[in-house]
Amino acid sequence: MRLGTTCFTCLVCAGLCYLVASNGSAANNAATSPKQAEDSPAAVSQPDSAQPPAQDGAQGGSQDEAAALAEMMAQAAKYTQPGENHELLKKFLGDWDVEARLFSGGQALPPSKGKATCKWLIEGRWIMTETDSELMGMQNKTFTIMGYDNLKMSYVFTNVHSIDTAMTHAEGDMDPSGKVLLMYGTLDEYLTGEHDKMVKYVWRFNSDDEMVLEVHDLPIGETNTKVLEFKFTRAQ
Repeated sequence: MRLGTTCFTCLVCAGLCYLVASNGSAANNAATSPKQAEDSPAAVSQPDSAQPPAQDGAQGGSQDEAAALAEMMAQAAKYTQPGENHELLKKFLGDWDVEARLFSGGQALPPSKGKATCKWLIEGRWIMTETDSELMGMQNKTFTIMGYDNLKMSYVFTNVHSIDTAMTHAEGDMDPSGKVLLMYGTLDEYLTGEHDKMVKYVWRFNSDDEMVLEVHDLPIGETNTKVLEFKFTRAQ
């Protein structure tokens, strides 16, 4: 994250270094022995007219730096604090019954059943969903982390599966209806050797107790791109 031309994290570190240096300087001054104080030229009495002028400029500079740092920290808060968009994440929370279907040429194959649990990973910021279902006759565990990135102004997720060694990522936004979350990402197809295939993920929030995740393989073409669907029904 960059604010102006200065890294916010670097500013915080610089502030800490400044405090340490100031404390060290104060400690050195306090450790000066009485003999050193007597021998120091500063200890020789001088007429008032010979005293150096007050360092108003230096004090003003420190105040300006502190004000600039405070302003940058306030600006950073809008990128680091949860907001209205994070409220959507609450829709995913809870225990769910899952029905998974594969699609081929637009035709749905027989479904398989499973379970899912979603909870806060970091409350108000990130959720984690653990899904346990069957896929292509194999037991499949999926772990998904999702949140909203204030700087990207997008929802982001990453997930891993027990049936392969890949980690997938996607990001996207709500559509104007507020009922559909569209996310785009890439994946590698190990059966064909293809890399970075474009994938679209569509979350449809049908109600508070039902949502559907569609996975679309975009290189297929303009139609029949849906290859996988997960229907989540809130467990009773």
